[in-house]
Amino acid sequence: MANLTPNPSYSLSIRLELPNRAGTLANVTSAIASVGGSLGQINLIEQTLKLTIREITIDAYSSEHSEKIVAAVKSLPEVKVLRVSDQTFDLHRGGKISIQSRIPLTSQSDLAMAYTPGVGRICKAIESEPDKVYSLTIKHNTVAIVTDGSAVLGLGNLGAEAALPVMEGKAMLFKEFADIDAFPICLVSQDVDEIVATVKNIAPVFGGVNLEDIAAPRCFEIERRLREETDIPIFHDDQHGTAIVSLAALYNALKVVEKRLEDVQIVINGAGAAGIAIARLLRLAGASSIILCDSQGILSTNRLDLNPEKQEFAVEASGNLADAMKGADVFLGVSAPGVVTQKMVQSMAQKPIVFAMANPIPEIQPELIQNDAAVIATGRSDYANQINNVLAFPGVFRGALDCRASSITPNMYLEAAKAIASLVNPSTLDAEHIIPSVFDNRVVLAVSSAVKHAARIDGVARQ
Repeated sequence: MANLTPNPSYSLSIRLELPNRAGTLANVTSAIASVGGSLGQINLIEQTLKLTIREITIDAYSSEHSEKIVAAVKSLPEVKVLRVSDQTFDLHRGGKISIQSRIPLTSQSDLAMAYTPGVGRICKAIESEPDKVYSLTIKHNTVAIVTDGSAVLGLGNLGAEAALPVMEGKAMLFKEFADIDAFPICLVSQDVDEIVATVKNIAPVFGGVNLEDIAAPRCFEIERRLREETDIPIFHDDQHGTAIVSLAALYNALKVVEKRLEDVQIVINGAGAAGIAIARLLRLAGASSIILCDSQGILSTNRLDLNPEKQEFAVEASGNLADAMKGADVFLGVSAPGVVTQKMVQSMAQKPIVFAMANPIPEIQPELIQNDAAVIATGRSDYANQINNVLAFPGVFRGALDCRASSITPNMYLEAAKAIASLVNPSTLDAEHIIPSVFDNRVVLAVSSAVKHAARIDGVARQ
């Protein structure tokens, strides 16, 4: 497998003391480059006639790679390492979010209105007209990010505490991209009944619930029951956010290779939450030939180990992933690193599309198939065509909250995908530009508008 590209997730900062002499800094940068480090900023902290102190930022691709970089710098004569810090850990210290008041309390009258006794009038008003909770409290713009910590990123069952940094990050994305106030709710229970009961009990505070990092097949049951037993939007981002952005990217990738969704043969590797949701949305969009694979191979009607969600996509064919990929037009991977080989991609149809979305290490490194695949996408930010859920969930919830949707429907997913795809201008559409940037400020507006329109058509918009 090719080495990963250094990236900011393994960014380190090294503070150095070195002689104030021409060429000394060049020796440091050369040592860093010799072990594959990617140089960032170089700041001069202090300088005397004899010495300089500098702070150097470097991107690595793993913790082990970071250690090699530091060792290479320490090996230089006359260079003293004063401090090494992991910038990702530094960023997280103390947490990444906070709660702030919208209204200043500067006088006794402010306090009397914001809290007791004035707040009692607001409580009575909501008691008389429960819908006023949306206009008189934070509920109209607040989302609960709920997890049981059972499927944290690609890391597995880490538990509630270890899931919290991800949920904090998700809350940041909600605020930064859609101005939604979201709060992490990490539960110690992984029991379906307890999770459903807990979310129902806290639902009065929130306008919507984003389920996150809950393992399959439990996540399907939790989402289904919450949709049936609450009247606010319930959205499992690992399923539907991934499906929306994957479909948006596929719409444009198919334009590049001049094929139609209805005609192509699609292979999805990974039959968990994301894989099942992608398959369902592709089918809704018009795809007719879909083969799903899990770690045991093709989901075949001959297999007796399939849960109900997998049975939904069982086919007559059988075999392993390599068998499934022969002659396929599209490969979508939401599975595990390194499970696809160059030979498997070469066995696909002409002008194949490969979305290798396992994170942080994709199913196959893009460098290995640049001459074999017509369009390549990953889940990583350091390659072209990142399939990133942040293109979907902020806009989906912004639209759902704005129209006070009682639920989120498959049609809303479909319209969100079309909206994202439409933002890639035909003049800029090519093999390396099939999806808009996550920093494109048109995305949330386009997605939220599409979601509101679909909600009204589906009869779930209450405003």
